Amino acid sequence: IMLDLGCADKPFQEFFEQYVEQYIGVDWTNCLHGSKADIVANLNEKLPIKNDFADTIVSLNVLEHLYNPQLFLKESYRVLKDDGTIILHIPFQWWVHEAPHDYFRYTPYGLRYLLNEAGYTDVKVQPIAGFFTTILMKINYFSLRAIKGSETRKKIIKALLKPFWYINQKIAPKLDNMHRGWSLEAQSFFVVAKKKIAQ
Repeated sequence: IMLDLGCADKPFQEFFEQYVEQYIGVDWTNCLHGSKADIVANLNEKLPIKNDFADTIVSLNVLEHLYNPQLFLKESYRVLKDDGTIILHIPFQWWVHEAPHDYFRYTPYGLRYLLNEAGYTDVKVQPIAGFFTTILMKINYFSLRAIKGSETRKKIIKALLKPFWYINQKIAPKLDNMHRGWSLEAQSFFVVAKKKIAQ
C-alpha cells in the first residue's frame, strides 16, 4: 500500500501504480490544484488512518505548505509499517507559491533534524539542481510570468524567449558539473527515510 500525502489531483498516480498493489491519495478539499483524494484530511492534524497501515509514503512538494510539519512527520511515521519508507520532495529556493499556504523552506540539516525527531532513521537527502540550474530556471520562470498584454503579444514574446529558455536549460547542468559547491545552492531536495523500530 502506498499513501500519497498531499496528492492534490493525483498527477503521479499512473506512475506510482506500476510499483504498488494499492495507491491511496490523501489531501484536504482546499487544495488549490483541485483534489481527487480518496481520504480527505488536513495534513496539519492527526490523520484518520490506522497505525502501521502503509508500506510506502510519498509526499511531493507538500512539506513547505504545512504550518505543523513536525506533527505531519510524526503522523506519517505512525501510519507507516515497520521497515516502511517515506519519500519526500521539498523546494529550497523557490518563489512564494500557493499563498497564503506557503510557510517554510528547509536546509538538509533541518530536514534531517525533523525526520530524526519524528523517529525516522537512515535519512538520505539528495540535492536537486545546483546554482546555475536554479538561477537560470528562476530567470526562465520570471520571464514567463512577466509576459503580459494581448494574446498576440504574448505569443510573439514567448516565441522570442523560447530559444533563450532552451539554451538556459541545456547549459545550466553543464555549468553545475563544473561547480564544486553546486549542492549548496540546490533548487530542491529529495528525501528518503526508513521507519525501523529497534528490536
